[in-house]
Amino acid sequence: MTAPPAAVTAPLATPAERYRMLRLIRGFEEVALGLVKSGAIPGGIHPYIGQEAVAVGVCSALGPADRLTSTHRGHGHVLARGAAPDRLLAELAGRVDGLNGGRGGSMHAADLSLGILGANGIVGAGAPIAVGAAWAAKHAAAGAGGGSGSGGTGAGVAGSPVAVAFFGDGALNQGVLLESLNLAAMWRLPVLFVCENNGYATTLPAATAVAGTATGRAAAFGIPAEQVDGMDTEAVRAAALRAVARARAGGGPGFLECRTYRYEGHHTMERRMKLRYRAPEEVAAWRERDPLARAAAPLDRATVAGLDRSVAEQLAAAEEFALASAHPDPAGALDHLYADGLRPRAGVSA
Repeated sequence: MTAPPAAVTAPLATPAERYRMLRLIRGFEEVALGLVKSGAIPGGIHPYIGQEAVAVGVCSALGPADRLTSTHRGHGHVLARGAAPDRLLAELAGRVDGLNGGRGGSMHAADLSLGILGANGIVGAGAPIAVGAAWAAKHAAAGAGGGSGSGGTGAGVAGSPVAVAFFGDGALNQGVLLESLNLAAMWRLPVLFVCENNGYATTLPAATAVAGTATGRAAAFGIPAEQVDGMDTEAVRAAALRAVARARAGGGPGFLECRTYRYEGHHTMERRMKLRYRAPEEVAAWRERDPLARAAAPLDRATVAGLDRSVAEQLAAAEEFALASAHPDPAGALDHLYADGLRPRAGVSA
């Protein structure tokens, strides 16, 4: 984390740009759902539809040198950070032109040039990766003269890149998340923990699984925590800007609980299984708070219509690109299985 990423992150500085990204994520997921149904995307996906305001609001608060870790429901985070939708769609389809050559798929997409350290199929597993990235950033800045490089409890380095860890309410009881909160607090690391509380861990209601509160988890470690309306892009952005500014200035980690809702099932397999664990009235009530409609409201109709057309054209091209990309050669199935070219850190013998 000593140098900014080479690629350009998504432009999200204006309400119109943020609305366009919301529409892009929604449309991307709708295209992906169609490709799952046709069989072009094997294995299914975890749709992000309904939660777009969290990804866009948080990523709009980040700078080019910042990093993030994502989840099994991570397409929105990856797109909001600036990943090309055609290459992400090709990745979901397991094609050679995907972000990771078709080897990561839906749950493990990454783009290090954008600071995307990877989505992760293990619940809560992105948190320690983000903590490690923040630790590295703090020490790199300290080594460059920004402050003490000692391993522990000193104040954070002003101007440090920030690492964001996205996770769902199902991760709140994972030991690795609690360990990550502890280390981030002890070492005052520039980390923002973002809990996307959509009310369900697969089919288990959060209210029946989580003792206390999400923000209470963070408060127990002395981490400033805030609950925010996760269906409101601007509310998420404002809270993220505050937390990121505090972390970047050396104030240590922050925690956001974004109360949101997924309109689709936990996984596309639910359509086939016909699971019924949410009342139709509940889903309808959350649809009344659709983040796209709320983000479009301040914009004039012509602007919205133009952005919608632009996104539709981009996604049509992305689908064409993904389906035209070749499948990987089975002869290379073992490529990249083992790391090579690794160099030990200074002072460590090989």
